[in-house]
Amino acid sequence: MQHEDLSQDRNADLRVAILGAGMIAEVHRRAALLAGARVVGAMASTPARSRIAAERWKTSPITSISELVSIAPDVVHVCSPNALHAEHVEAAIEVGAHVICEKPLAVDSATAQRLSDSAKSRGRIATVPFVYRFHPLVREIRARVEAGEFGRWQLLHGSYLQDWLLSPFATSWRVDSSTGGPSRTFADIGSHWCDLMEFITGERIASLCAAMTTTVEQRPITSTATFAGQPSDSEMRAVDTEDAATVMFRTGAGVLGSVTVSQVSAGRKNRLWFEFDGEKQSAVFDQENPETVWIGTEDAAQILHRSPATGSAEQRRLSSLPPGHAHGYAQCFENFVADTYATVRGEHRDGLPTFDDGVRSALIVDAVVASAKSGSWVTV
Repeated sequence: MQHEDLSQDRNADLRVAILGAGMIAEVHRRAALLAGARVVGAMASTPARSRIAAERWKTSPITSISELVSIAPDVVHVCSPNALHAEHVEAAIEVGAHVICEKPLAVDSATAQRLSDSAKSRGRIATVPFVYRFHPLVREIRARVEAGEFGRWQLLHGSYLQDWLLSPFATSWRVDSSTGGPSRTFADIGSHWCDLMEFITGERIASLCAAMTTTVEQRPITSTATFAGQPSDSEMRAVDTEDAATVMFRTGAGVLGSVTVSQVSAGRKNRLWFEFDGEKQSAVFDQENPETVWIGTEDAAQILHRSPATGSAEQRRLSSLPPGHAHGYAQCFENFVADTYATVRGEHRDGLPTFDDGVRSALIVDAVVASAKSGSWVTV
């Protein structure tokens, strides 16, 4: 089915379908509506659940992926379990839709590359929500890097820590490698950290050495809630994905770096933290406190505050709230979706993460898995 050229009508409402009905799908839906789109279909894990989700969202149920043909959406949001991404992305591209696909784009880099190539061959806009790029102060640091204020990089380090799987009774489809892929924690959150590091610094990971650990050896097969911390009546199963990982890396320019990721760190809800040390300055950012950035020099330090009135053009553009009114994850996601839709309509948006970035992430994840198995340095 042929879609109209939306670049000729930038005020046209985009018609979007959402594949998946869990927590992240709700985030996608909200951002889509705020960006002016109409949700014309929703698909969950079963036809019955699809009808429930569609009723909740006041839209039409999609009970089979083949129904995308008749719905003919302009954009498809793929929010399904990782192992289904390839099937759902390919179905969306086949009906001529643009695609936003949750990360990881695919459970291996070869499949991710195939999806990226397919989108390009059909001229489709295809993006991945590495949304931490859309923190205004992330763009401020990046602008200062591009202006040469940090000089040559000395060390790149940080962590991404969560505790949502701390309890042995907490579980998710992500725990099972058959639905989530061979890596859980690193593919889920380490991918965000690495994307952000490369996006800000301009450095690219060339080789790495990784170690993984599974600290909770068994979890329930099913759970009534992803974040369930109470004893479950469900049968237990062996866990075959990592709870935490540490990665040491070198970039193509020889800069040393490291990152530690965990989903079992008590009290850490969503702490993506980095310090990037240059020969002139260092920068520290904490995603749980995104209104400020610490900038250090040899003889001084300062705290930068987010503001729509000062700093780089991109910081000002992405700052939708006054200073002191916390600009967080929701606003980042909204800006990401809005920028994707603007690109679909033929406009240009700086820093939009595409399927190429999804492929890059998949290559890093593949290397992390291979290194953790071999105990050796692996080339990315």
